[in-house]
Amino acid sequence: MNVSKLAPCVLCGRTDDCPEKYGEKKTYVEYNLTVHYYCLLMSSGIWQRGEEDEGVDGFLIADIRKEVNRASKLKCNICKKKGASIGCVAPKCKRSYHFPCGTQKECIFQFMEDFRSYCWEHKPVQTFPVKESGGTSQCTICLDLVEQLPIYTVLRSPCCKNAWFHRECLQYQALSAGIFFFRCTVCNNKDKFQKEMLRMGIYIPERDASWELEENAYEDLLHCYQHCDTRRCLCRKGRDYSKPDSKWEIKRCQCCGSRGTHLACSSMKSWEQNWECMECRNILVKSGNYRKQLKRSLATSEKTDGTTCLLEEPSPKCPRQSPGSERNILQKERREVSNILKELRLQVNAKTTRLNIDAENIWNSALKVFRQRNFSPTNAIEIKFTNCKSRSKTDTSANSSLFEGSSAKNLSLDFQAVKENLYFEAGKMIAVSLVHGGASPGFFSQTLFSCLVYGPENVKPSLEDVADADVAETIKMIKHANSLSSLQSTINNCYEFLDAAGCLRPVTALCEKDVLVNDLLIHYVIKRIISPLESFRQGLRTLGVLEKMQMHPDAFASILCHKPEGLSVEALCDLFTIHSSSDVNEVEGADFWMAYLQDVKSGESVVTLEDILLFVTGSFSIPPTGFDPEPTVKFSHVRYPVGNRLQNCLELPITKTYEQFKNKMEFTIRNTLRVERE
Repeated sequence: MNVSKLAPCVLCGRTDDCPEKYGEKKTYVEYNLTVHYYCLLMSSGIWQRGEEDEGVDGFLIADIRKEVNRASKLKCNICKKKGASIGCVAPKCKRSYHFPCGTQKECIFQFMEDFRSYCWEHKPVQTFPVKESGGTSQCTICLDLVEQLPIYTVLRSPCCKNAWFHRECLQYQALSAGIFFFRCTVCNNKDKFQKEMLRMGIYIPERDASWELEENAYEDLLHCYQHCDTRRCLCRKGRDYSKPDSKWEIKRCQCCGSRGTHLACSSMKSWEQNWECMECRNILVKSGNYRKQLKRSLATSEKTDGTTCLLEEPSPKCPRQSPGSERNILQKERREVSNILKELRLQVNAKTTRLNIDAENIWNSALKVFRQRNFSPTNAIEIKFTNCKSRSKTDTSANSSLFEGSSAKNLSLDFQAVKENLYFEAGKMIAVSLVHGGASPGFFSQTLFSCLVYGPENVKPSLEDVADADVAETIKMIKHANSLSSLQSTINNCYEFLDAAGCLRPVTALCEKDVLVNDLLIHYVIKRIISPLESFRQGLRTLGVLEKMQMHPDAFASILCHKPEGLSVEALCDLFTIHSSSDVNEVEGADFWMAYLQDVKSGESVVTLEDILLFVTGSFSIPPTGFDPEPTVKFSHVRYPVGNRLQNCLELPITKTYEQFKNKMEFTIRNTLRVERE
């Protein structure tokens, strides 16, 4: 029998090993110490003063012994035994208790900020109208009935008034999902939901979800279904035969993906036609949602009352987040979208379409190719730029007349573009570019992205979305009117604008200005461009990109609403795999390579990290899908560095000293790129 399992916790005195209730139970033989993680976090007289690898998760051993000594003098108000290390924080309340005792007595422990604890008399409770309580509903986690009562074992969602949960179900869900994926199971809200659950004593671990940590958890998803399930298959070579770019190519159900058909067996003329299997079609018809857009609540993107999530300010006790935690979350989302786009890329076949693009007129060159009859998004694309003298990093689509705004852009209203169906073509180009390994746009405003993902009827625009300075000034004057007379005067001055927007109305009270401002924003930002928006959405449907955006909004927002970060040494090290010949000292070569990257980062070189990436791959940045083939560094007996862009391979020379290595790198990369620019 494992002796450590029988050892009691030094703070609560119990031998229970139940991570879901008391946190992980850890035994440190060298210190003769056993402790529950939650007992340690909630103890009133101890703080995390060490680094994460010191003591017990940053709690120093000396501090723990002092806390045990302090608690040994306090009697638990519940079990009447000594060692009560946790006290109620309510003013004038002197109750103390052990963590397990407090849990049994329905005390509240808040795993945030100062890690406060409240006794059974002073604990926070959820408040809601009497008319909303008293009935029963279904817990959306375990699907069992739950009483709609303000009691300890039941919690109500702060964002969905009809969503009720068992406390135990929520705690298990939080432990499994972690901070990145724990959210309302009804509306998908994250910030508001987590804030309320932390207030009510739910512990949310600051780690990835359990399913993300499982190795090869999604391996099965990479296998595409290839079987014709029609009642009568017309293919003589069998139901499993599939030939790309022919009538015998297998198309999967756009809803479930687990049924398929040959194009000819379902009388489809092209791959781009949508197809649903009979099971999915019957479900959609019965629900009344056949071929309607999927909609999602906008609750996930809103924060209420101007408050911030309680997780944003970790206390000295809280397991620390790194200063770049926001950047880490963004990087995680980009890794997720990379996997999604790689899955979509499985549609691309071996047949190659070669595009000759005029670098001085990228938009028109690409438009001409995309409108050719024989152009197929599922063909592999090979691009050759001509007239490259003026080629730069400028994002052509972002600077076109189809978009307006400074950095975060919305769709503009261009009647000629509507007439020529250019919004559809722009959406199609972005979808094709993402799937085929192009750069991420990074210029969508949050409002534009929400309209695409959740539907324009679920979006609330802001004044920052108005690109026209005169229109913005007019709306601002209405918004900041401080009296009824000034509001009426402003309305009279912009009579024609309000009339054209369909917002002209008699105003009898100052409070009506908020509704008027909201109506004007909805008209100008959304209703005015509803036709271009729908065309743009249809274009994004190419290769199934829009559907994936609706299924994974956070992941796609990381590449559509945020510019790619500048390259770092860490990013390049992760990107390149090092190889070497059998007769080459790989370790020494790798040391020179790493040292050179550090010099480039610190500005002690005439080239940049972007120059190195461009020299090897022909790209200034790492695309969302990564590179294919994956970039490699190879050490061999060459005189100067060689960048093989077809293989994304950087071949490096073997030198005796680092100075020789650095000089050869700078000479080759600088001169190669200079010649290309000239």
